Formats: sequence, structure tokens, C-alpha cells
Amino acid sequence: MSTVHTAPPVSSPTAPGNLRAGQGAGIGLVLGGLLSQEFGAALATSLFPRVGAAGVVTLRLVLSALVLLAVCRPGIRGRGYRRADWAAVVAFGAAVAGMNLLFYQSIARIPLGTAVTFEVLGPLLLSVVLARRAASWLWAALALAGVALLSRGGLGQLDGAGVAFALGAGALWAAYILLSAHTGGRFPKTDGLALAMAVAAVISLPIGAASSGSALLNPVTLGLGAAVAVLSSAIPYSLELLALRRVVPSVFGVLSTLAPAVAAVAGYLVLGQTLSLLDVGAVALVVAASAGAALASGR
Repeated sequence: MSTVHTAPPVSSPTAPGNLRAGQGAGIGLVLGGLLSQEFGAALATSLFPRVGAAGVVTLRLVLSALVLLAVCRPGIRGRGYRRADWAAVVAFGAAVAGMNLLFYQSIARIPLGTAVTFEVLGPLLLSVVLARRAASWLWAALALAGVALLSRGGLGQLDGAGVAFALGAGALWAAYILLSAHTGGRFPKTDGLALAMAVAAVISLPIGAASSGSALLNPVTLGLGAAVAVLSSAIPYSLELLALRRVVPSVFGVLSTLAPAVAAVAGYLVLGQTLSLLDVGAVALVVAASAGAALASGR
């Protein structure tokens, strides 16, 4: 996703009060996007008994792709795109599909807040590497302390497969960030995102069809899947784009690191998943480390 900046007219400078109001609105938009995304994930978990994790991913990606293609209407004729451009879209779409498939397999096995805490280690490590500062590795150490606290009873107690899926999703999340920027530089506006989502939908469709079959076409399931797609994709993407017009990327990055905390709240309110005080402390350490790494990287 590319950052969009808007500048006030030269003849009408923006007053400090308006700047503060814009920042406040931008912060509210980021938080709104986080709430929508994590409560969408909680709703998706409630769909697992109907179509399974792979089926939910298929519903989310296919419906999200249809919405994005209808809204963005990416033009591909006469653009002169090269093979490398299409390779970037395919790689981006594969990262989106893989990230979602692994993450949903994770939250089928471990609590939502815990899964997001492990998943966010991918972008955190990317921020540390991009910062290219030795001090940034202190944030990585703080995150590892949080992970050690979260898994103090052994990863087997958490379900090792669920943790592994979350870590894999985190690695693909880091790849998603890099490929998003790479694809955004090759395609105008949000065309690259819409095309990549279509690729992700194509990749996930046979997997979901094989695991869920005709259950995917149940009207109630389709309706709930549409709600998941809107909450987890359409609303967050829209709010993030609006937020990036009002806040600088560093602030956006720090606010985004609240995802594990928001996920824990969504898991508790929607799914009744509780965390102990030590678990809450572990999530707080990872959130603090992610925020510090985001500030250190300046990206």
C-alpha cells in the first residue's frame, strides 16, 4: 500500500488546530481499521464449524477480490506491462493467499490474541532489519522476552502447530509488506492490490473447494463470509488509505502495532477467549517492541 499525502493550498495555510484535528482523525481511522480487521477475524473463527479454516479463507479472498475488482477496475489493456510486472502481481497474490491460509489455520488452534502476537513478529523483524541500527535489535530482544513469557508452559501447551502456522503467517506478512511496495511501484493507484487479490482468490479457491465443497454455497455461509470480507478487508483497507492522508507513516506504523492487543480484546468479547495476566504482559511486551522497532526504522 502506497502512502498518499495531500497538501493544503499555498494561499490557505493549514492552522495548527486543523493539523491537530487531522492527526486526531487519522489516529481514529487507524484504530477503526484495526477494530474492524480483528473483529472480522473473530467472526471468521465462528465460521470454522461450517466450512473450516480453508473454506473461510476462500470466502474472504474471493469476495474481497470481487469487491476490489469492481471498485478499482484495474486497466490492463494497452498498458505495456512486462513479464516482470505480472510476476510481481503473482508473487504478491501468493503472499496474500499464503498469509491468510496460515493465519486462519493458526486461529483455529490457538487464541486470536496469541496468534496475532506471534504473527506480528514477522513485520517486527522486518522493521529491525530495515532500521540497520544495532540498537534496534534491543527491540527484537524485548519481543523475544514477550514470546518466552507467552510460551512459558511450553509451545506444546499452546498447540505447536498453531504457533508454527502463526509464525509462518508472520513471515509472509513481512513478504507482503515488501511485495506490496514493489507491486505498487509498477501499477497505478490500487490496481496492483486488486489484481493480487484476484490471484490470491484463484490460489485459495481449489483449496477451499476441496476441503468444504458445496458448503461454501450455503446462503447463510455466503452472507457471513461477505461480512468477514467487508470487516477484514474492505473496511480496513479503506480506512488505512484515508488515515495515511492525515498521519505520517511512523505514527501509522506505531498504531498498527496495537493489533495483538485489539485481537485479544476481540477474542475475549466475541469468542470468550481469556488471557491470564502473564499472557497480557507478554502481549504488551511484543506491542512495545513492535512500536519501538517501527519508530527506529522510520518506515
